[in-house]
Amino acid sequence: MMLKNFIILISLVFTCCSSSINKEDLKKLNGYWEIQKVTFKDGSSKEYKMSTTLDYIYVLDTTGYRKKVQPKFNGTYETSNHAETFSITKNNAIFYLNYSSDEISNRKEKLISLNKNTFTVINEEEIMYTYKKYTPLNITK
Repeated sequence: MMLKNFIILISLVFTCCSSSINKEDLKKLNGYWEIQKVTFKDGSSKEYKMSTTLDYIYVLDTTGYRKKVQPKFNGTYETSNHAETFSITKNNAIFYLNYSSDEISNRKEKLISLNKNTFTVINEEEIMYTYKKYTPLNITK
């Protein structure tokens, strides 16, 4: 019970202390994102120093899609044609990403924080995901 209260408190701190997100900020989600950290319901976390896959997110107004891609050394990206579509809704000044697809049942992520370099979401299982903007590798001859 104490741990659950701690998770709720941390979520409230993120919500209250972060700058509020407005609809105009949602376009900051556009681009390539790399997972930085996952915080689990029990308070434990896993940090990612580097990942071989990225999330490409495209948002237009209140709809968008998310696609897994793999960066290549030549500056291009390898991807499948599969994209997970979502809609964005606002409830009590909080934005939610609402996913639905044939392969995955409906799910929802609460947008906790968002700026041009990072964003954080928490899902319905109370797992928090923090992403950082991807910086392409710069390999020159």
